[in-house]
Amino acid sequence: MKPSRTDRLDSEYRRAVSEVISGPLKNKEPELKGIISVTEADVAPDLKTAKVYISIYTADEGEKKRSFSLLKENEGFVRRELAKFMRMRTVPQISFFEDGSMEYGAKMDAIFEQLGKEEK
Repeated sequence: MKPSRTDRLDSEYRRAVSEVISGPLKNKEPELKGIISVTEADVAPDLKTAKVYISIYTADEGEKKRSFSLLKENEGFVRRELAKFMRMRTVPQISFFEDGSMEYGAKMDAIFEQLGKEEK
């Protein structure tokens, strides 16, 4: 089955936002700490808005919150950087959201492991 236009745009924006965060944004904001992964991008069909889901891996929860707030503060910067190299008429308004699926998965793994120990 051929991927739809929005599926292709979602993956392209996920890749492009990841490049902007790891390059120009980290150079602009040296306080940005941890490993930042773009887990999903959801571009609206009218290309006006895009929800970008981010996972941040740090040793400290305070650093994680600070890095996420820096990302939120720089949504406009990321949009401008995308406009420089994306060949599209319009670049959507970007909103960053924290992706908690990795923490949820780790929590579920711990629960399953605990259940396995109780059975033995």
